Amino acid sequence: MEKIGFIGLGRMGLPMASNMVKKGFSLIVHDINGAAVDSLVDLGADRGASVADVAAQADIIITMLPNSAIVTQVIEGPDGILSAARPGALVMDMSTVSPDTTDSAARACKAKGLGFVDAPVGRLASHADEGKSLFMVGASDADFQRVKPAMEALGTTIYHCGDCGTGTRTKIVNNFLAVSLCQLNAEALTLAQGLGLDLENTLDVLHGTTATNGQLKVNWASKCLIGDTKPGFTIDLAHKDLTLVVESANAARVPMPMAAAAREAFSQARARGFGATDFSGMLDAACDANGLTPPRLPHNSRHRV
Repeated sequence: MEKIGFIGLGRMGLPMASNMVKKGFSLIVHDINGAAVDSLVDLGADRGASVADVAAQADIIITMLPNSAIVTQVIEGPDGILSAARPGALVMDMSTVSPDTTDSAARACKAKGLGFVDAPVGRLASHADEGKSLFMVGASDADFQRVKPAMEALGTTIYHCGDCGTGTRTKIVNNFLAVSLCQLNAEALTLAQGLGLDLENTLDVLHGTTATNGQLKVNWASKCLIGDTKPGFTIDLAHKDLTLVVESANAARVPMPMAAAAREAFSQARARGFGATDFSGMLDAACDANGLTPPRLPHNSRHRV
């Protein structure tokens, strides 16, 4: 079995790495959060002293990091993965980053004799906890087959979207819809609240027409609509992803006025102090801006998930 390096043990990375250890994979891990590393070591993983230390010992190096700048630093920086990885190793980045970041990392890995796979993650942190993530993969056929066993330990659904870079680009399209729907839902339910409508009756209608969507029916019913806005995926991160959408669209000369409007709505929520809230908390931000109490489902509601 190949030795797996795992760098980035945040809200998504920690449960993913934990699931791999529990399923018998040999891991060496590193993160700036020592407590996260300790928890993996307690499960049986090896501790990496640095990014370079992990890269020097691993056959496949997985990164799960917050943004493009950190991904570039960790992979291409002076003490990054490429400074220590041996020829024949493979880097798999599961972060949500810009296409330019992915393309640069792929070129740099190829120049060093390393494989590269972009495999951003779909679904929520709760799915990562349960090993039920979805992956959008950009890779050669050979590299895809090499990393597939690792992804099967982390999730239930894997899509090989094409060559390097297609996973990242597919994730941008997916996140445009997933994040923007939160703003649409927030406006719709804030309007319903302002009109004095019953939440359960309104949801009955919305779920019975083509107006329904996965955010409203699944994520919101288990988060903001029951008063849980603890972050699984924050408004700050959603804003970052919408920025990637707008910038990628501009680079491709594809106008996206809906994406631009949604990003500004998330900017307003951040400015009002909701940045660290779960992105379903856009409902609370919209109600707060309108002087309304956020609607909540009763404990015995038929709409609770």
